[in-house]
Amino acid sequence: RNHRSFPTDESAMKVIFLAINNISKKWTMPIRDWKSALNRFAIEFEGRFPM
Repeated sequence: RNHRSFPTDESAMKVIFLAINNISKKWTMPIRDWKSALNRFAIEFEGRFPM
């Protein structure tokens, strides 16, 4: 029997988004090398990633 936990990919993405959103509210430590990551995202996703 093939049973999926989520009926659609979108519903799974919503659960992941809400979990990350919930965790980020509790996060207190700065993210190491975040500036470098932001620069890379800006290059990789030009036009879709606001700086």
